[in-house]
Amino acid sequence: MTAIESLLAELIDYAGLYPPAALDMHTAVRKYLEYSNGAHRRALGRFVIDLARFPYLWDAAGDYVRGLRLTVIAAPGADWSEVHRLIDKGYVIESIEIKPGAPEEITAIANQLPAGLTAYFEVPFDAAPKWFHAVEASGGRIKLRMGGIAAEAFPSPQSVAAMLEELAHRRLVFKATAGLHHAVRGRHAVDCAVGGRPGGSTAVMHGFINLACAAALLYFGAEADDARQALEEEWPRSWQMTPEALMWGEYSWNGDELGEVRRQFFAGFGSCSFQEPIEELEAMGWL
Repeated sequence: MTAIESLLAELIDYAGLYPPAALDMHTAVRKYLEYSNGAHRRALGRFVIDLARFPYLWDAAGDYVRGLRLTVIAAPGADWSEVHRLIDKGYVIESIEIKPGAPEEITAIANQLPAGLTAYFEVPFDAAPKWFHAVEASGGRIKLRMGGIAAEAFPSPQSVAAMLEELAHRRLVFKATAGLHHAVRGRHAVDCAVGGRPGGSTAVMHGFINLACAAALLYFGAEADDARQALEEEWPRSWQMTPEALMWGEYSWNGDELGEVRRQFFAGFGSCSFQEPIEELEAMGWL
């Protein structure tokens, strides 16, 4: 594959049900089905839905429901037998995302999940080592919350770089969520729905290209300070994308290397918009 194909392969899990988009089920499913048949379908990952909303999914998707690739958000105290039941009914649940209240909950949860289901456990950026030990022991992965609908929800580049360094050292796979529908770091409105409607407050949001670059740096042995600089970069033209490689400063990664980073370290990110990341890459001339 070309470098951009390796970078984008199933990169974006579509979370249109969640803020700031907060679409209704019918609209979110319709959009996901459109994207799955669109020109950039290779960049599309799973449809994100919380366990409690499954009763509404069939009504919205109809006969297409068993063709939807799903990632499920569930509370730590969820009825895990329900997940088994849904899989037995034919729902294509590929991964599950959980925010445990304590590291001790991780093992108990993992022991109740269906075999073969990829589990992502959301951990705080100041997580103690016992969090990572618990995820490693469970065979799970890490979920990082990169923003939200308030400025204070966005972690600093230093915090993100330190976390990625820890994960790279442990070779723990991670996915990211929230506030990543922009390609490159910059200031944007945080309290409006995606699509340009005005909002009152703004924040400097992380870019998913910045994050991918920082992940590649640390995966291949660079220092945390290099990753921090990549996360802080706000000039789109500081990156170059050719069919052969992604380049930033003195660093470059070919398609095989980007594919390895995506498979072994940076699994992708959830976004309430699929179209906006694609449009920004088109504006950069990458697509």
